Amino acid sequence: MFAESPILRRPSTRIHVGDVPIGDGAPIAVQSMTNTQTTDVAATVAQIKRIQAVGADLVRVSVPTMDAAEAFKQIKQQVDIPLIADIHFDYRIALKVAEYGADCLRINPGNIGKEERIRAVVDCARDKNIPIRIGVNGGSLEKDLQEKYGEPTPEALLESAMRHVDILDRLNFDQFKVSVKASDVFLAVGAYRLLAKQIKQPLHLGITEAGGLRTGAVKSSVGLGMLLAEGIGDTLRVSLAADPVEEIKVGFDILKSLRIRSRGINFIACPSCSRQEFDVIGTVNALEERLEDVLTPMDVSIIGCVVNGPGEAEVSHLGLTGARNMSGFYLDGQRQKERLANDSLVDELEQRIRAKAAVLDEQNRIPVDVKHN
Repeated sequence: MFAESPILRRPSTRIHVGDVPIGDGAPIAVQSMTNTQTTDVAATVAQIKRIQAVGADLVRVSVPTMDAAEAFKQIKQQVDIPLIADIHFDYRIALKVAEYGADCLRINPGNIGKEERIRAVVDCARDKNIPIRIGVNGGSLEKDLQEKYGEPTPEALLESAMRHVDILDRLNFDQFKVSVKASDVFLAVGAYRLLAKQIKQPLHLGITEAGGLRTGAVKSSVGLGMLLAEGIGDTLRVSLAADPVEEIKVGFDILKSLRIRSRGINFIACPSCSRQEFDVIGTVNALEERLEDVLTPMDVSIIGCVVNGPGEAEVSHLGLTGARNMSGFYLDGQRQKERLANDSLVDELEQRIRAKAAVLDEQNRIPVDVKHN
């Protein structure tokens, strides 16, 4: 059913964002970011809970003003998932959200300004045991680096990141993670590869501003997949111009495809052809929508004919092999005597998948999130 991933993770140090371990072999954390107005507390809390419901480990919230910081305090009191406060330039906002319980500060030390302001934020983070995420972006490189390199390059992103890392090193603060995001796949991948050789801290992956749901998912899958397959990455965000809930779904699908984390149902389905004996596409789409709440790791194969159907079903928790009027049903790789009517497949399969999930949960008595190193 589930095979171990052959990927060897890059060694890294361990930090904690709230109660979520990051780095040093911990499961790769999947996060998203709210796109509501932070000052709209009710809307932001509602969105955080929707993001959490589909499996997010962490949620980032933008805090651009002091009013947003006050709203952050209320938001933090109403949710139970670790929150990362996203702050730029104003060190006072960082101090305020730290006081209000932020689990991580996304802030670039070099952008804060004077040395005493940087030290104030770092000392506060140290005192409250809050990690920092250094976030370098190809679209906002320092002017002198733009002039030096002429355009964003992997080396430019690395130099920018190391400037901020050096500040934290000088202040004897090692509880941080780093990202070097870019909207270009090769630029981002090249920067992460360089950075992975320079520091031991955890790396947060992302292809920034990747695009809409379809194009952004493809671009992120390619870029993050290249890095993850090399063992690089300890947290990730799929940045989509779409509902943040979709970012979490795509993120877990990427990890699932590489056998790094198994969460929810892995549907194995044929693209369908004239051999199909039932509506494969309609059946799979309906089941994916109905079963979004099932987080138990499972392989479910839905194949429209008997050419590849039996082979896939024999290595799945549940399998369906198309036949005229009544399709073959497999459980734990074994063909069952019962057959399922093609005109009621969605209802029948949903019932059996939920029943199998309950059995697996009872047998395992472990978190439904499976880690593969």
